[in-house]
Order: sequence, then C-alpha cells, then structure tokens
Amino acid sequence: MWLPQLDLMRVISAKSQGYSIATDISGPMTVNGLERGSLIVQCVYNSGWETYLKWWCRGAIWKGCKILVKTTGSEQEVKRDRVSIKDNQKNHTFTVTMEGLMQTDADTYWCGIERTGTDLGVTVQVTVDPAPVIPEETSNSPTLTGHHLDKSGWDVLRAGTAAPGGRPLLCRPDPAADQNLPTKGYHEALLLCPG
Repeated sequence: MWLPQLDLMRVISAKSQGYSIATDISGPMTVNGLERGSLIVQCVYNSGWETYLKWWCRGAIWKGCKILVKTTGSEQEVKRDRVSIKDNQKNHTFTVTMEGLMQTDADTYWCGIERTGTDLGVTVQVTVDPAPVIPEETSNSPTLTGHHLDKSGWDVLRAGTAAPGGRPLLCRPDPAADQNLPTKGYHEALLLCPG
C-alpha cells in the first residue's frame, strides 16, 4: 500500500497561495474546465526525479485513488482514453491534459511520482462548468420570437431564420390561429411562411 508523503506545514502554507506542495512535488490546488472542452494541469517536481514514473489518478482518498495515466520514465506522451500525460524532464514538469470534459469528471485528482516505498503526490481539485446551451434548429420551419406587420399585411421577422439566399423571410399571420390580431404593430402570433 502506498501513501502520500506530505509536509503538512508546506501544504497549509501553499494552499493559502493556491498551490499544493508535497516536499518534492507541487501542483495547482484547483483547475477549471468547460464541459466538452479540455483542461491542462502542470505539476512541478524537484531535481532528481526526472526518470521516475509520473502519474495522474482520480479519487479523494489516496489509497483508493485510480491511476488514469502514467508515464514510462521517458518524455514520450502517454494517452489513455481522454487523458494524456507528458513529462518534461529538463524543466522538471509533467503535464496532464483532460479532453472531452464532462461534468462527471469533476473530482479530486492527484499528481504523483512513483517510487520505492511511499509515492509522492499532491491533490488537484478539478471542476467542470456546464457548456453554454446553443439552440439547435429541429425542423425546417423558422423559429419566431416576434414579428412586425408592415402596411401591406406582410410580416417581417425580427428573430428567426432567413429565406434561402439570406433574404428576409416574409410571412402572413395564420387567420385560423387568431382572429383578433392587430393589423399593425409588434405582437406574437402563428405565421404562414412560404417554403
């Protein structure tokens, strides 16, 4: 069983500055990404750990943490599913990239270094914000939020889709939908549109 070697005074001091430190390894306390996007976590280690295996695992409890990806001891990138890890031994950093983020990816993770005895590790809290909702057109019919009748009774859309070629889409009120439509002015109603 491997347990993290933590210098608690350094961790407490570093947490107030937004960075977690465990003796020979450090990383950001929190990293945020956008759903369906990606995020990058950079962990830093001291000299002497260059050829040791670096890993990224998920789980708040150290002994139950699941390793998602691990280096091979070289600088070659290793990718597994939506997570990759790459060690830069010259700069004493390793970088973890999580792609195709889902809200269920939000959790506690660990940057770690494998060694004989107790591995080194620091926690990184990953949060994932929901992606902005982008409305999708579900039919060929325009979506209308409002319109304005001109003096001839034709309707000019203020919101919705355009006719082919980018021309304004002209529509007439559906007389069966509402017999009490005003002849002029802005209002909401069902429309009959060509095409």
